[in-house]
Amino acid sequence: MKKTVIITGGTVGIGKATALKFAKNGYNIVTTSRSDDKAKKFIEEFKQVGYEATVYNVDVTKEEQVEKLVADTVEKFGSVDVIVNNSGIAGEPKFFAQTSKYNMRNMVETNVMGLYYGMRYGILQMLEQETKGKIVNLASIAGLNGIEFAGEYGATKHAVVGMTKGAAIEYATSGIRINAVAPGAILTDILNDVIESGQLTAEDLGAIHPMKRPGTVEDIANAIYFLASDECPFMTGVVLPVDGGYTAR
Repeated sequence: MKKTVIITGGTVGIGKATALKFAKNGYNIVTTSRSDDKAKKFIEEFKQVGYEATVYNVDVTKEEQVEKLVADTVEKFGSVDVIVNNSGIAGEPKFFAQTSKYNMRNMVETNVMGLYYGMRYGILQMLEQETKGKIVNLASIAGLNGIEFAGEYGATKHAVVGMTKGAAIEYATSGIRINAVAPGAILTDILNDVIESGQLTAEDLGAIHPMKRPGTVEDIANAIYFLASDECPFMTGVVLPVDGGYTAR
């Protein structure tokens, strides 16, 4: 029986690269998007390379929608073997006192509560399965360090680290492994748009890393797949930096 992965926010960027990585390794692919246009484009692109995917229109800030996502996936495929909590938003770079409570709340609802719902309903389902499962969360170097002009974002990613480690300990003997990746500056669609607009260059982004280059979405997808695979059965509660050496300083 094929394994099944849910990847929230999986139609673009890191999520899309991760979906492709799992598809190449024989998984049923379930992703989410709040955009029907992005969902249709994603499904078409997957078909062109010989894979199928199911995309649900889900807002991860709505608990009942995340609960239904897990239930619908189980109904269609029989199990949820991996959940990748990838959905997240980032604000504009600002001094902390210039940020707004609206943006902070919005970021908390998506990056913290959205991930919390994915973890909670994923764990509840995995506990019922004989095969249990794995959860991989998207943290950030901003969840391991202080990052200038990103205090709100960093706060939410520190919360991701805390939830990952705490839950990993609680379920360490239950057959559920919970880990996270902490990307550095990654060439996502958003950052590529920034580069094309002339606001930054790839060299600017690369300069923060000892490797002197920004990461690719494939760099992160490979790390996510590793943590979700059976190649690291003694790893749980890990927050794995994929950052070109940034956190080694």
